[in-house]
Amino acid sequence: MADDKPLSEDERAELEQLRAEKARQAEEARARRERQELQQLRAQKARSQAEAQKDADIRAARQRGAKLMEPDPEDDDIKMPTGQKLVLLGIAVVAVVFVLMMVL
Repeated sequence: MADDKPLSEDERAELEQLRAEKARQAEEARARRERQELQQLRAQKARSQAEAQKDADIRAARQRGAKLMEPDPEDDDIKMPTGQKLVLLGIAVVAVVFVLMMVL
């Protein structure tokens, strides 16, 4: 059962000490949670930046590829793009090598 008499000075000091310890532990736990949240947010920010950079690199590569394989829109004359010329040249070289192998 509960005592109805007031706390002694020693009991009051012990109570204050236990309260202070509990408050310190709660503060440490809060600080740990905040550090963990900060680390998670930093990691999420780094992932999103890396993903954005990857997307930008892919867009740039697609633009370079399109520039290589499509005719120049500013040129009125219809010309074959450089990429297509290179592909046809490669096919022609392979065909010549194949024919030479068959003949020799």
